[in-house]
Amino acid sequence: MSFVKEYTSSIVPQLKKKLNISNIMAIPKMEKIVINVGIGSWLQGGKDFSKIVEGVEAISGQKAIIRKARLSVSNFKLRKGMPVGVTLTLRGEKMYDFLERIIKITAPRIRDFSGFSLKSFDGRGNYSLGLKTYSVFPEIHYNDVVKNYGLAITFVTTASTDEHSKELLSSFGFPFKKQ
Repeated sequence: MSFVKEYTSSIVPQLKKKLNISNIMAIPKMEKIVINVGIGSWLQGGKDFSKIVEGVEAISGQKAIIRKARLSVSNFKLRKGMPVGVTLTLRGEKMYDFLERIIKITAPRIRDFSGFSLKSFDGRGNYSLGLKTYSVFPEIHYNDVVKNYGLAITFVTTASTDEHSKELLSSFGFPFKKQ
């Protein structure tokens, strides 16, 4: 069963009861997943970052956007217009597919994994996590890895509190650390 069907059929009634919410429209849901990779240090060596873009696109199944510097900062050897990051936003079916892959495939492949930290909520119901390497995704072949780089992944929900967001992610089977 896909996560979209699972959300509507079992998670919504479960959250409605658990969070004591009477209005079905007030039940928290996933809004988007944002994946971000900083490439500033990669560019300092004068290297091509196309492999990073290809890797992020392979992981997500969607075209990535290259973010450029808005202003020059001499201390960072940064000029206006230089690429500084790769970002993409997942919504809808692709978002739920990515969430399912993170939970069922990627998290178990992380070395010494004991669960994601509960301290990474932002106070407004969103959750962010960082992965030290992108090679834990099944779409990336270990032989193709030129240099390991990390990913910042943000799960944006409609929940107004961290507790509601935690319940939503937990109901999908998100592996949080045991307290």
